[in-house]
Amino acid sequence: MRKVILGVAMLATISLASCKNEAKKETETETKTKEVAMTTAAFGVRGNCGMCKSTIENAVKGVDGVASADWDKLKKQINVSFDDSKTNLDAIHNAIVASGYDTDKFEGNEEAYGNLPGCCQFDHNMEMSLKGDVKPDEKSNH
Repeated sequence: MRKVILGVAMLATISLASCKNEAKKETETETKTKEVAMTTAAFGVRGNCGMCKSTIENAVKGVDGVASADWDKLKKQINVSFDDSKTNLDAIHNAIVASGYDTDKFEGNEEAYGNLPGCCQFDHNMEMSLKGDVKPDEKSNH
């Protein structure tokens, strides 16, 4: 009788340990599926000043799936990080274009460009995605 009781007790202990391990595995799987691989990209965007920076970055950050946006006034370039399962580069370019700014892929919306403050109305021929050391333009210190 003692052997039977001891055997039953051991079986119950093993079953409980097994259930705990299965629950732990499910929790680990849930955590892993929530991790998202972010895509980063950099491309040219024309603009002049701090107000341009704000408008461009806000336009990009308004796109669902964008994690970060940083426009470099001197290099005329934006760096973006986004979830490519929710958005793509064309959607990001289109958000910038809709706010009136040119990208290296598309020209800005003319009506939106016309509504930009005077200091933000950039030269449509300015170079973008400048490399190396860039000297600030005295006219663009807004």
